[in-house]
Amino acid sequence: MDIAFKPRHLWVLPSCNLHYPIQNNEASKSQKLQRRKQKHIQENRKPKLSFPRSSPTPLLISNKPRPQTKLQALDAVVDELQASVENGIKLDAEIFSSLLETCFQLQAFSHVFRIRRLIPDNLLRRNAGLSSKLLRLYATGGYIEEAHQVFDQMDKRHVSAFPWNSLISGYAELRLYEDALALYFQMEEEGIVPDRFTFPRVLKACSGIGSIRVGEEVHRHVVRCGFWDDAFVLNALVDMYAKCGDIVKARRVFDKIQFRDLVSWNSMLTGYSRHGLLAEALDIFRQMIQERCEPDSVAISTILTSISSPNLGPQVHGWVLRRGTEWDSSVGNALIVAYSNHGRLDQARWVFDQMPERDIVSWNSIISAHRKDPKAINYLSEMESVGALPDSITFVLLLSACAHLGLVKDGERLFSTMREIHGVSPITEHYACMVNLYGRAGLIDEAYEIVANEMDIEAGPSVWGALLYACYIHGNVDIGEIAAQSLFELEPDNEHNFELLMKIYDNAGRLGDVERVRIMMAERGLESSTV
Repeated sequence: MDIAFKPRHLWVLPSCNLHYPIQNNEASKSQKLQRRKQKHIQENRKPKLSFPRSSPTPLLISNKPRPQTKLQALDAVVDELQASVENGIKLDAEIFSSLLETCFQLQAFSHVFRIRRLIPDNLLRRNAGLSSKLLRLYATGGYIEEAHQVFDQMDKRHVSAFPWNSLISGYAELRLYEDALALYFQMEEEGIVPDRFTFPRVLKACSGIGSIRVGEEVHRHVVRCGFWDDAFVLNALVDMYAKCGDIVKARRVFDKIQFRDLVSWNSMLTGYSRHGLLAEALDIFRQMIQERCEPDSVAISTILTSISSPNLGPQVHGWVLRRGTEWDSSVGNALIVAYSNHGRLDQARWVFDQMPERDIVSWNSIISAHRKDPKAINYLSEMESVGALPDSITFVLLLSACAHLGLVKDGERLFSTMREIHGVSPITEHYACMVNLYGRAGLIDEAYEIVANEMDIEAGPSVWGALLYACYIHGNVDIGEIAAQSLFELEPDNEHNFELLMKIYDNAGRLGDVERVRIMMAERGLESSTV
């Protein structure tokens, strides 16, 4: 490129003028000359060059505003790569591999289809690493059919356990446990060597189907493959045995873990809690502290929700306060439940008020704590004021509170608000609450109207059961018979429904019908406790 550069004359003072004294007129001339020199230098500090105007490179510079989030940045990158491919630019495997890894780290699973369209089929087939990452992204995002299609097309899937692990994990996460186990045994038959990431995924599938026999077989594979002392694998074994019902073997494996981490302790703690072995759970919690393993929110919330002692909640509360971990939302929620279960609503409310961040479980927990208090319905407006969104469970709790408190008008308003303002579609539990609301208030016709004409789903046992109980309380024989007949079909072995109808007949003086229902129970092999 030719550059036209025009040099300017630079003023230079004679050096003698710097060393000898001069007269006044000479000093004046010298000062003017110095000022002209400085002005000239300032004007020419940045020479004016006649460069041609450059044009931006489309791949590097965009006029769009810079992305504000990582996902927006990812969108921009995919857009640029798509434009490059459309312009005939070939991209190598490393670019796609890096992009798939970024999507996995950001859990941007919806991007996988756009990226797949950019990857040439021949490149995907001959590059096992790229295929494995694509398979993992499909499987983790729940696109299991697409993941299996990539798996079937891989020429080198026998090189590594990575693609097998990803597909097994995908099946397990979707609760397709039998498919996950079938793939594992296929992996074994084809001679693929499992790694330490294979077994936790397979053991999760064993837990899912509750098969202790298959779990024991996988345990033998763990030992044969040399992972008998791998804490990562042993943690999964503890969890599997506990979930499959063998808490003794779970403890035996736990005791063999040389260096236990939080997952080890939490697996054993939740296992004991799940089996109702509360003394053992508390012992594990204490042992955890004694061995200087700081319990996390999982351990603390588990012990709070498992142990019903009225003194344990305050003790654990004081313990977590001293360690500054109280305001983890799961711990705060567990404290609310622990306090409310023992009628300490003031403490439950104090915990709720002190939580810097509340999730939907926090709101539902505090509403549940006030289920016998008219203040419960005030929490909906409080939620709305801070921008929290109520869910289906929120309205079940609110409607249930209205039913127990006899607040019919408030219940009707909430049921309407739920659908029209919050967009929550009614489920069986909501209708059961409304039937209970009207039934407890003696409005049996309104309760039956809900079941007969307003439900857009089939009424289940909870709905008919609420109606039958209301008929028993208020002595409505006709609608009670209708509710009981529906329950006999839905729950043919539930003695409670037959006995409730017998009590309705007995209260109405219809002893012949009482005997008829008793005979009906005997024919079905049911025993009545009603005299």
